[in-house]
Amino acid sequence: MTVLSRIFCNAFLKKGMLIFLSCFLFASEGDAATVKDLRMGQGSDGFRLVFDADAKFNYKAFLLNEPRRLVIDAYNISVSEKVENFKDKNHLISKIRIGSIDSDSKRIALDLQKPVIIKKAFMLAPQSNLGWRFVIDVKSATEKEFNSHIGSRHAFNNTDKELSTKNKSKVTANTPSKSKKIIVLDPGHGGKDPGAIGYSGVYEKHITLAMAKELKAILDKEGRYTVYLTRNTDIFIPLRDRVKIARKYNADLFMSIHADSAVNRKATGLSVYTLSETASDKEAEALAERENKADVIGGLNLLEHSKEVSDILINLAQRETMNRSSEFASFMVQEMRKSVKLVDNTHRFAGFAVLKAPDVPSVLLEMGYLSNRTEERQLKQTSYRKKLAESTSKAIRKYFDNMYHASVF
Repeated sequence: MTVLSRIFCNAFLKKGMLIFLSCFLFASEGDAATVKDLRMGQGSDGFRLVFDADAKFNYKAFLLNEPRRLVIDAYNISVSEKVENFKDKNHLISKIRIGSIDSDSKRIALDLQKPVIIKKAFMLAPQSNLGWRFVIDVKSATEKEFNSHIGSRHAFNNTDKELSTKNKSKVTANTPSKSKKIIVLDPGHGGKDPGAIGYSGVYEKHITLAMAKELKAILDKEGRYTVYLTRNTDIFIPLRDRVKIARKYNADLFMSIHADSAVNRKATGLSVYTLSETASDKEAEALAERENKADVIGGLNLLEHSKEVSDILINLAQRETMNRSSEFASFMVQEMRKSVKLVDNTHRFAGFAVLKAPDVPSVLLEMGYLSNRTEERQLKQTSYRKKLAESTSKAIRKYFDNMYHASVF
């Protein structure tokens, strides 16, 4: 065993003779448990995973996607190589990875070959010739069921009052919901820049501000985020200043909100953009050019130094930030698909100036076409914008749940 112990003995003497000796073995408060082995069995509709340990420990078990995996965060433990080298004969687990959350806590990530949901997770006390066991029962599921159980808010964890205060504090310290993420919402256009002008004459700048305020209200209610707007009123802010605002607040996520327009008034659908120096198609390239030229209105003509600026921004557009932006965009598409019409190839790439913060994951949402009579009418309705805001909040929740847990690897 790796657990260090202390022995306390009481000896009772009578007339110079030792008549009774009692010894007690205690695990010291700072001792770590060891997860020694993993066993697995298959039932009629699922699997049981049993982790053998030499002591009780705090845990948190949940599901994550991309790749599909079962994750166990275990606190104040060590993990033997036998667990990492476990060979699955039931074709559920393709790989096991062990990572460190901190000096005393581990993450066990089991890459799954098929979708499951967690039915229950619990500790079993020693009995017969068996020691402590951590048990997880998972049930075969559809992709839809699996996706509906992703993230820490669906986690199974223990709150045994007998566990030490030290272990409990570790669970609290590693719970993502305890630290608020910073989100900066950017209502497109404003002031002397009206943006797109709708079918009936509505200005894009008013629609985007209304949407940003409604989304902020929803996110504020969740209590997980600190949300800022680049503008709260009808004022003009240069595009580069919007990026500076996001960086000033040390944003974890930046989202620019827009509504599209097109010569073809039959064009409809929502789209989501992330950064690319090479636009994904001619339509995206043209839209990016229109949006970027808004800086000319504020007296800053970006095109005068396009080569120099382009070279600098390409160097600053770090790969990790772009990947995280794309991951959030994928969650946006998943959620929006459930409630509104999307354009083909919904996730698009363009060189929007507001997406070029080198260290802030950023997306640009085009809510629909104001040039289309039906979509303009919808975007003017509070109920429709709230539907978009609800879908966006779900995507944000999924993104931060996923990014928090993926960051260990």
